[in-house]
Amino acid sequence: MSPTRIRYRLAGVAVATLAVAAVTPVIPASAAPSATVSPGTVAPGGRVDLKVEGCGTKTGRATSRAFGSVPLNPDSLRPGALSGAATLYADAPTGSHPVTFECGGTGGARITVTLQVAPGAARGGLGGSVDSMSTGQVALGGTLAAGALGAGVWILRRRTARTG
Repeated sequence: MSPTRIRYRLAGVAVATLAVAAVTPVIPASAAPSATVSPGTVAPGGRVDLKVEGCGTKTGRATSRAFGSVPLNPDSLRPGALSGAATLYADAPTGSHPVTFECGGTGGARITVTLQVAPGAARGGLGGSVDSMSTGQVALGGTLAAGALGAGVWILRRRTARTG
């Protein structure tokens, strides 16, 4: 076989290998689980959502001094994820608290994230999205609402005046 022919065959094998490598998904052999606690900062007595992905198991648990031990079950919205919810103790001390997620039974993969317990009461209503409102903001909001109501009444009265 000529050297030119050998080079063409080697080039063909290299191109085929690159093509197969390009379409093969990259899956890490031992992907570490990832976990989240939401919200990351909460007041004593507040509620948190717990999620862990990458366990490869159908059960798990999350443990913290702030809320005890909570079972985690398969998440119906995210295949392969486990989720649960916990209510913090009413007397949970403020500060950082580790939350340990354990996949499966004893000896399963573990991951730890931090939960911040803040002083004060848990916010309700708008989910804590409104910190405080000044008198001026309340007055402006009331004025805008009254103006919208007045404009609506004026438009409806004009319409009935034209048709009548």
